[in-house]
Amino acid sequence: MAFPEPQPRKQELPRKLLRSLDCKQGAVRAVRFNVDGNYCLTCGSDKSLKLWSPMRGTLLKTYSGHGYEVLDADGSCDNSHLTSCGSDKTVILWDVATGQVIRKLRGHAGVSTARPSSLSVDGRVRRYDLRMGQLHSDFVDSPVTCVCFSKDGQCTLSSSLDSTLRLLDKDTGELLGEYKGHKNSRYKLECCLTERDTHVVSCSEDGSGSLSLSVSVGKGVVQSLSFHPTEPRLLTASEGSIQLWGEESLVIEEEEGEGPA
Repeated sequence: MAFPEPQPRKQELPRKLLRSLDCKQGAVRAVRFNVDGNYCLTCGSDKSLKLWSPMRGTLLKTYSGHGYEVLDADGSCDNSHLTSCGSDKTVILWDVATGQVIRKLRGHAGVSTARPSSLSVDGRVRRYDLRMGQLHSDFVDSPVTCVCFSKDGQCTLSSSLDSTLRLLDKDTGELLGEYKGHKNSRYKLECCLTERDTHVVSCSEDGSGSLSLSVSVGKGVVQSLSFHPTEPRLLTASEGSIQLWGEESLVIEEEEGEGPA
């Protein structure tokens, strides 16, 4: 007896604002989900790095050690360590539990997160093969503000100062798609793909984050975003706060004694 194959789950988009958090660390330069999406990191212009439970709206720990603005951060696969980089030209490796600095790398002429693709104002997306020591370059004809891989690793998504997102085949550089509708002509803004690679997401200078819909974050520039690794949830950062977006059916249960977000 043949059983019918299960139907694929319909893709939901994070249309609903679940929570907004005032991070109290100056302007939030970057927001990042951790590897399993249970926590997030915020990088502040006040030199601090903060660890949060976004669903609960709880600040878990503050890490201090940079001499200037914190620009970006990421967590290890086992959630035991964090790395952050700052305008003080340092990269810091942190112990998550103790908040202690394990190692500080100094003297970099420029600092960015160590990803195998890089962006450039010369309009090129560069991909580095770390094992083979090879460089692959694709020309997109506009200064590139962000680049990331798709979840399946087969494509790169880049955003440029011509208010355009471009999806490229990683191996051939073939242009697979262009996406417009957001505003990006002045600032370094971020882009990413959803957890199933079905939609692209971008920041915007007009205060919205864009998918197949536009979510109104605020009046300021939406500078950073991060998509949940497995669920249709989105973090955005604008000025000094972050916003958590989720599917319409998702309801956050407030803890006892916790007020509205």
